[in-house]
Amino acid sequence: MKQTNRLQIQLENEGEAINLTQVLKRAGCVMSGGEGKALIASGLVRVNGEVELRKRRQMSRGDVVAIEDGPTIELT
Repeated sequence: MKQTNRLQIQLENEGEAINLTQVLKRAGCVMSGGEGKALIASGLVRVNGEVELRKRRQMSRGDVVAIEDGPTIELT
């Protein structure tokens, strides 16, 4: 059975706006915004189980981001 890493990213306050690229950077999954955008554009990122191609998709508490063959990030 394949085991995935699950990271939890805590948003500092409920009103904080954060997009998908920023989540990937904050989790340490990418080193730059450009790298995050390329990863998303390649179709390797899922949000709540669906492939997400929008780099600026607004994220909220409870969203789960999964990178193919990589970690899963849960926003708490």
